[in-house]
This record gives sequence, C-alpha cells and structure tokens, in this order.
Amino acid sequence: MALYRLKRIQYLNSDIKTCWNFFSDPGKLAEITPAWLGFRVVSDLPGNMFPGLIIEYKITPFAFFETSWVTEITHVSEPFFFVDEQRLGPYKFWHHKHFFEESGDGVIMTDEVHYSMPFGIIGDILNRFVVRKRLENIFNYRFETLKKLF
Repeated sequence: MALYRLKRIQYLNSDIKTCWNFFSDPGKLAEITPAWLGFRVVSDLPGNMFPGLIIEYKITPFAFFETSWVTEITHVSEPFFFVDEQRLGPYKFWHHKHFFEESGDGVIMTDEVHYSMPFGIIGDILNRFVVRKRLENIFNYRFETLKKLF
C-alpha cells in the first residue's frame, strides 16, 4: 500500500477564534470546495465539533458517479487543531490534520492529508494520473477562496 501526502500552508488575515469558528463548522466546507465536486453534507450537524462526531457527505468525483463519504472527527484541541478520518468513502485510507497557529496579527493554517488508494496498483496508477491532480486542484481552489474570505 502506497501512502501519499498532501500539505498546504496558508496565512489567513484573521484571528484564531474566527478561523476556528469557520473551519470547525463542517457546514462551511461546501463554501471552500469547488462546485464540480458536487459536495454536500447530508447528516445533521451539531452546534460544535467534538471527537467522535460522524459526518456524512455526498460527492461526485467523476461525472455521473455520486458516492458517500463518511468521516469521523477523531481529535479536537480548540482552537489549535482537529483531525478528520474517513470511515467510508473513496479512499482506502484518509487522515486529515488541520492546524491553526497565531502569527503576528494573523493565523497560519496548515492542512496535512495522508491517504492511500484502493485497488492496489490500479489505484496507484489512478492516483498518479487523476486523483492527485484533482486533490491538488481542490486544495488550490480552497487556497484562493480563503484568500478572498480572510
């Protein structure tokens, strides 16, 4: 099993509480996800994030192919970091860490994803030619959208 890593660091012109309130709300994820992914939250969401929170999404990673994606919030240290892990979905393994660090008059946000593909060598080939580029496009879109929001 090949394990892949994607990391993004971004400076946000905001305070840490505002950043935490935005990013810890799973309902906000659709705002920073490109429309072509067809991303939507389908589970009921509580008022705040907590370890053990299960969230179900629907995504359309490829035209005419909708799938469920279920994640669990496994770690929370407000307002500094949280971790979500896939429980059901398109990846064999998905572990996504979100870090927030005060820096001067803003916040440094770090996203770090470790993931692996299903289907052995076929999944690795798909990652090389399709999936990795799509993930980078999603995170690039987020970067640009967050520059405008913050």
